[in-house]
Amino acid sequence: MKINIKVLTAACLLAVIAVVSCKKQEYTFGKIITPTDVAVTTQIEGVDAANPNGGGSGNVSITTTATGAVSYKVDYGDGNVEIVPTGKVTHKYSNPGTSDYTIIVSAIGTGGVTSTTTKKITVFVAFEIPSALLVNLTGSGAKTWVSARETPGHVGVGPTNTYSSDYYSADPNQRAECLYDDEMTFSKDANNNVTLTINNKGQSFSIAAASASYGASGGDNCYTIDVSAPRKLTFMNATSSSTAANSTRIQFVVPGNGLINFGTGGNTYEILSITASTITLRNIGIDGLAWYQKFKVK
Repeated sequence: MKINIKVLTAACLLAVIAVVSCKKQEYTFGKIITPTDVAVTTQIEGVDAANPNGGGSGNVSITTTATGAVSYKVDYGDGNVEIVPTGKVTHKYSNPGTSDYTIIVSAIGTGGVTSTTTKKITVFVAFEIPSALLVNLTGSGAKTWVSARETPGHVGVGPTNTYSSDYYSADPNQRAECLYDDEMTFSKDANNNVTLTINNKGQSFSIAAASASYGASGGDNCYTIDVSAPRKLTFMNATSSSTAANSTRIQFVVPGNGLINFGTGGNTYEILSITASTITLRNIGIDGLAWYQKFKVK
């Protein structure tokens, strides 16, 4: 029997290829390493003795280190999560005011294994006050205001569903003299943070319902109240149902007892209107009514 050498050679070659093709290919990730010694440091922009939680930009530099990490996942605590290969990143927080955030950092090792650490920070974010409003309020750096005592409605009250003093508007010079001698100075710093300083000559006016809020007791009257300490204001978009037709839609919160020119027990003031020489403010008092104040430049 003749054997065809070419046919036999081809058959053998096919058999070898079949055997090689059936061999399972093996893959390897190398050694699985779990990161250790995970550490995170933060630096809030603008921190100093006067601004322990930052100057208001909201920028925070975050540096994470770990042994055996190939990358990092950073949860900033404000709803944002990011992969940071180098472990170094600057994140901008945007919630106006002073807020606490818990940063969660996961150091990622080979094979995807992780080690996690956390750090809690407190960050102050200054609301970006419209430039025209800021200039009207503080001038080139500071501006002092007093009650517009000659203007009808310089003190007023109304319901919370309107934006005018529908219940009562004071006639010129109608209220107690202690309300008229107060001087309110609004000043801004290099970061456009606004501070309020009041010289009330020792006494401030309070409505009866709010007198207990200031450590006093009695009716609508003048009370000895210390409001001399400078107070940093927190600005934000108005939370009322006002519109651009009746308001600037900007409000600010006065820390502490919240008192400005006269006390209503409220601490949040919506700027209904402002020019270089006049301001109209609205706040909700402890009595559930809307109170109005009108100022003029001293």
